[in-house]
Amino acid sequence: MKESRGVLYRTYRPDSFEQVRGQAHVTDVLKKAIKNKRLAHAYLFAGSRGTGKTSVARILASELGVSAKDLYEIDAASNRGIDDIRELREGVFAMPFESPYKFYIIDEAHMLTKDAWNAFLKTLEEPPAHAIFVLATTERDKVPETIQSRCEIYSFKQPSREILSEIVSDIAKKEGYALEKSAAELVALLAEGSFRDALSILQKVLAVSKDKKIDVSEVEMVSGAPRGEIVRQILSAIVKKDTAAALGTLEGAIAENLDARMLAKLLIHRTRAVLLLRYAPELAASFSRELSEADLALSTELSKDPGITSDTLRALLDAYATMAYAAVPHLPLELAILDITKKGIDAA
Repeated sequence: MKESRGVLYRTYRPDSFEQVRGQAHVTDVLKKAIKNKRLAHAYLFAGSRGTGKTSVARILASELGVSAKDLYEIDAASNRGIDDIRELREGVFAMPFESPYKFYIIDEAHMLTKDAWNAFLKTLEEPPAHAIFVLATTERDKVPETIQSRCEIYSFKQPSREILSEIVSDIAKKEGYALEKSAAELVALLAEGSFRDALSILQKVLAVSKDKKIDVSEVEMVSGAPRGEIVRQILSAIVKKDTAAALGTLEGAIAENLDARMLAKLLIHRTRAVLLLRYAPELAASFSRELSEADLALSTELSKDPGITSDTLRALLDAYATMAYAAVPHLPLELAILDITKKGIDAA
């Protein structure tokens, strides 16, 4: 086992384009650009957090032969003012120490001030031949159009749950652990499309695991995710239109300080499984890889009952969307359960 397992994201950060997962539409183009020697002087890497923007920027620098002395990483969240950009502008025209290029990675670029953008624009308009900039941002709409128009733009996709599940399983194996399929799927679901978050959750699980074989209950315990039984109880109550049982289970989960929004997300995931198993039963094999035996058995059973329909899923999706800013975080989920079980929106 690696001693560095406490920093899995850094330990297993990809160091070549071939190791980057889920971003072939970016890496393939960059590889061809390098091969054909058709490089841009400015790139804008846009995408949600943890999707590999900075990693790909570093790989690009490495592929271009840029050494550590000529690689500059700037966090615009803390170096966002005009003085910081002026300092960059003063240094950019000096020749590289020992590389073909001076390579600048500006992370969280959308955090730069208006004055800083205006100062930076002059550098982008007339950059020295030896300078390459990569602007990384989670909020492309906050990057001025005048800047975007001078960059080659790449949009990073959130990795699918399947990719995240494969990655955490592979890394757990490298660390000497066997991750149960349903456990890997739960990690992937909780990571919400972020490589970094997936490995952060895995890191916590490995830190407390007493066994080399990790099941879904350990992921639930470490992450604070509601236990599978809680999700199954609420779904069963929804099918029976048993409002008291569904709300009682929810209140019990809240009393245990479980994350209500995470519970809503798991309910959405399981409800989707029920509907797909009902209308596309050929998907049963794929769900057997991502659900625990108990969840698959219940989803298969509920798929035969008309008590859960697309309206159920819509109500849960609406609740999840509003929970992030609700005064009482679990209230939208309570209302959704009331609507589903009492108002009959799921009547067959």
